[in-house]
Amino acid sequence: MSTDNHKSKNVFASKVGAILAAAGSAVGLGNVWRFPTETGEHGGAAFILIYVVFMLLLGVPIMVTEFAIGRHGNSDVTGAFQKMSGGRGGWKWMGLLPVVSGFLVLSYYAVVAGWTLYYAFEALMNGFAGKTSTDFVADFTAFSSDSAQPVFWTALIIAITCGIVALGVQKGIERGSKIMMPMLFIFIVVLVGCSLSLPNANLGLKFLFQPDFSKVNSTVILSAMGQAFFSLSVGLGCLCTYACYFRKDVDLMKDGLSVAGIDTLVALLSGLIIFPAVCSIPGLQPDAGPSLVFITLPNVFQQVFGNVPVLAYLFSLIFYLLLVMAALTSSISMLEMSAAYFHKKLRLPRPMAAVIVSAVCLILSMFCSWSFGAWKDITIFGMGFFDLFDFLVAKLIMPVGGMLMCIFLGWVVDEKVLRAEMTNNGTLRSPLYPTYRFIIRYFAPVCIILIFANELGLFNFIF
Repeated sequence: MSTDNHKSKNVFASKVGAILAAAGSAVGLGNVWRFPTETGEHGGAAFILIYVVFMLLLGVPIMVTEFAIGRHGNSDVTGAFQKMSGGRGGWKWMGLLPVVSGFLVLSYYAVVAGWTLYYAFEALMNGFAGKTSTDFVADFTAFSSDSAQPVFWTALIIAITCGIVALGVQKGIERGSKIMMPMLFIFIVVLVGCSLSLPNANLGLKFLFQPDFSKVNSTVILSAMGQAFFSLSVGLGCLCTYACYFRKDVDLMKDGLSVAGIDTLVALLSGLIIFPAVCSIPGLQPDAGPSLVFITLPNVFQQVFGNVPVLAYLFSLIFYLLLVMAALTSSISMLEMSAAYFHKKLRLPRPMAAVIVSAVCLILSMFCSWSFGAWKDITIFGMGFFDLFDFLVAKLIMPVGGMLMCIFLGWVVDEKVLRAEMTNNGTLRSPLYPTYRFIIRYFAPVCIILIFANELGLFNFIF
């Protein structure tokens, strides 16, 4: 096998594959339960407008920053930072942050992903039929606090993720994205159609899309800013890792806008599923987090379609398959962050690297799962393992990682290197380049500081 052929397998074979893989990394469970609720609580369409502005001014530039670092390195994240920094200062060690975060984020994310797989199986077996709201609360509490069942489903999610990553960039990650992302959109479109046909669906649309500018204040602005940042999973290094496999002719800015567009579309369509469904039953509220998708929505499906059991069955099954697809596309990128380091830097065969990382994550995920049951009284800084890992990733690693990437590319890297990446060595016109560089040097760091302070509750920002 020639060197060129070997290298060709370490890049995405097509531009579409690259976009779908990056979009799959960004699209996750948060698109389903966080965005719709944030929108409903913070002014509907008014929040969406502010969110879109910050997506363009904050989310996309930071994403493109990750793209530029990753593609320039053409290796793994650690190699990318070392190459782009020229070994200067401590920046060459910056690439270790995504390797560590890959272990942490997959360990607790896989637990929730395992829950979705279990609920998809329950839906397949028609396990929701005839249950009441009290039953759903009791079932979820019993399941999530059990010592064995959640671990089994978490292990299954990790095993599927490991198998895809072990197959490689083209045969595993790219092929998986090309299958799962279209399936995800098919499921979403079917569910939107069903949801919009429900009684009182207009109330859901009003709740989601009617702008209420009276609610717009500093809290709403900070929430929209944070949603734009966290929705794309920037700062972790997932996108930087995938960009290592981008071809040299990829337009980073154009692909960044495409990924952001797909991510936002999934979030909006999820709102079109959830709000009409929830509003079809008086008195229910679309709470964020696990209670929404594991307690509220199963109850909604049974009550709304109770007179037509086959519809209740299909709606439930398709919804949880949608969640499984969203969870898997994200978990693949999380595993790849750490596995790529073992494969490229330590020169382990890719399958072995994927298995090692998966095994460690499975052990850590067991700690996270048991924090809902047998280990609920074991805490560190007042938090169980699940909450601790979530805190470390969402409150610390993501903001700090995003900040350091902006500082690195905006102030440390030679401007000629950055311009060459953004223009593909002068072969592309890049009229937005000056604006982009200004944003990552000044605007993005200030926004990230505000997000960081807001997430930690360090201040109440008042106009």
